[in-house]
Amino acid sequence: MTSTLSTVGTTAVRRSPDEIRREELSAFLRSRRERIAPEQVGVPHSGRRRTPGLRREEVAQLAGVGVTWYTWLEQGRDIRVSEQVLEAIARTLLLDRDERAHLFTLAGASDQSLAHECAAVSPQLHALLAQLSPFPACVVNGKYDILAYNRTYGRLAGNLDEVPIEQRNCMWLLFTDPVWRKAFVDWDDATSRMTANLRVLYADHITEPSWKALVGRLRAASPEFAELWARHDVRGIENKRKRYRTELVGMLHLDATNAWLAPKSGTRLLAYTPGDAETQRRLETMARLIEEGH
Repeated sequence: MTSTLSTVGTTAVRRSPDEIRREELSAFLRSRRERIAPEQVGVPHSGRRRTPGLRREEVAQLAGVGVTWYTWLEQGRDIRVSEQVLEAIARTLLLDRDERAHLFTLAGASDQSLAHECAAVSPQLHALLAQLSPFPACVVNGKYDILAYNRTYGRLAGNLDEVPIEQRNCMWLLFTDPVWRKAFVDWDDATSRMTANLRVLYADHITEPSWKALVGRLRAASPEFAELWARHDVRGIENKRKRYRTELVGMLHLDATNAWLAPKSGTRLLAYTPGDAETQRRLETMARLIEEGH
């Protein structure tokens, strides 16, 4: 294991990677705690405070953990942290998906919320996705998280295999990733339609933290999404033709078909069939190039 040297006065202090990680965790927790106004999480106003945001004891109480234990965690002490406790702290500190993943990484744990949902896709469904190749196909949930996909879908816009699992969300990539923006020929139509689709599904999950976090992240990251979301347009998901500008084979005209797997959550199989003979030929070429390692 390597270590890092820092200097205190004239004495060199050797810090291990774990110590550096815990220092980062300490600073991160403190910064997230200090940004939250007490009234945001239902803490009664108790006059002027010496420091901004929540107190440590308030975070501990809201998360259901001991004050001493949380203090040690924020101080960067070497203690074991369960995923359940990290989950409670993430909820208390109103962390979005990126912040939540960062918290779990710094704490030496793995954020399994989306990974568990991806793992819930059955082997039979994975086999079906593979058999649909060269036709692109994927499984998405109501929030547009991409839970599973076949090789050709993964190369419609860049290379999905290279995207961290916590960022594999169609809405997030469409609004924030330049590669996805370039690949969607009808980007303006896609963004307005999908935002209206999300608004319909959001109504059934309006109090759920993961849904609120997604919308909050998108509003903060994309002025275009914030404007579309403020319109309150609603639109049901429909089968339609889409155009992709791919890196491997150029333009594809694809007819999208949605097959719902779990209607209440919005989870569905999304498959694309070629809209013309040229697209059919290009999909076959695409599948061959991927097989060859391109």
